Amino acid sequence: FYKVGPGPNDEGLSRLHLIRACEDSLRRLRTDYIDLYQIHRPSPTIPVEETLSALTDLVQQGKVRYIGSSTHPAWKVIEGIMVSELKGYVRFVSEQPPYNLLDRRIENELVPMCQAHGLGLITWSPLAQGVLVGRYSSATDLPADSRGALRGGIYSERITPMGIEIGNKALGLASEHGLSAAQLATLWVKDQPGITAPLVGPRTLEQLEHALPVLEMTLSEELAAACDELVPPGSAVASFFNSAAWMKRRIF
Repeated sequence: FYKVGPGPNDEGLSRLHLIRACEDSLRRLRTDYIDLYQIHRPSPTIPVEETLSALTDLVQQGKVRYIGSSTHPAWKVIEGIMVSELKGYVRFVSEQPPYNLLDRRIENELVPMCQAHGLGLITWSPLAQGVLVGRYSSATDLPADSRGALRGGIYSERITPMGIEIGNKALGLASEHGLSAAQLATLWVKDQPGITAPLVGPRTLEQLEHALPVLEMTLSEELAAACDELVPPGSAVASFFNSAAWMKRRIF
């Protein structure tokens, strides 16, 4: 999705860019194939047939095992599945959306769609860009080294007063149940219906060792209900999923 060079085919889901990007990844990774190759965000100006035919070729060549989408609205995923079935292309096996306690909107359509069609859901941003672990005390005075301050745009727009308030309440909940804020945020995502696994991005070995015990934990009904009281199912107090103006223009 993101531009990797100055040319018109250095971004997006065109045949040329997909194949070139895959081959570049194989070279950098020093491997013969990629287990799961996911396309991040739709490219409205590229026909879905072009994208899926290129991905099918990569699978048939043995360079990719499975394909998936990432941060696609439910209707775009269904469109891809429909075209694959009609044209005989390789089918998506996964979708990778943002999902956390502050933005639960994928529960309305995307989660039930994936459950109905057998897609795995691998979700990103379980900590809500740090809001759920107390990274921000203000929606306007951001830490100088934070992503919101350094990158601005949608990254700063995700930091909302209501999100910070909910994050502080989640901190208290975590403490009451003997968890860290990061463990609660990740556990909550892991144990939601339809979720295959949350993606975590530890920067240090200490952070990784802190996150791993969540694999063996189970979200209690009491704690799940308390989280629902903070942010009701299907609702949002911060925008992570395709809600920035530039994404609306590109997708809808």
